[in-house]
Amino acid sequence: MGFTGFTNEDFDVFQIDGLEERMEALKETIRPKLEALGEYFAPALTTLTGDEMFIHVAKHARRTINPPKDTWVAFANNPRGYKMLPHFQIGLWNTHLFIWFAVIYEAPQKEAIGARLAKKLTKIHKEIPKDFVWSVDHMKPETVMHGKQSRDKLKTNLDRLQTVKKAELLCGYTIDREKAVQMGSDGVIQQIEEVFKIVAPLYKIALNMK
Repeated sequence: MGFTGFTNEDFDVFQIDGLEERMEALKETIRPKLEALGEYFAPALTTLTGDEMFIHVAKHARRTINPPKDTWVAFANNPRGYKMLPHFQIGLWNTHLFIWFAVIYEAPQKEAIGARLAKKLTKIHKEIPKDFVWSVDHMKPETVMHGKQSRDKLKTNLDRLQTVKKAELLCGYTIDREKAVQMGSDGVIQQIEEVFKIVAPLYKIALNMK
């Protein structure tokens, strides 16, 4: 199945009560779309990064009580997992669609990654578009607009990535649910393509590829 675009029903899944009920709806409505996006973007990201990218659709398998508040497909250069590596994500909260380059707390190379990114601080701060966003916690929906983030604040976050065990840093773009629905499949795919082109250099810096 090709990607057919997101609907209000997809975003409303996160308002369904109960773990089993929400998981069932998530599997039926959102997961096939994330799988389709995975199949579409894995080759594109492979070309962009020069690394073979493998698809990882969130299964939420460890959950026993709390139903998931978001879901995603991730892309990493390892078929066995992505959390320990710099990676890319496409996913949904109830309120918005997100497209990320991500380094999360499970990554053992965070100190080296943070140092490499910090060396390119001025370039990164200058070249990331103002309407892109940053996050320091992938488990929360809140983000900070790049245009409102000073160079010093970005430096602080990169320093934190090197020194704090639980630190994370994500850079990308969010789309409000209403707009994501209106954009249709072609609009969403085009937007994701543009975002990945802009954040792919962060991946290369993180892995010391340039």
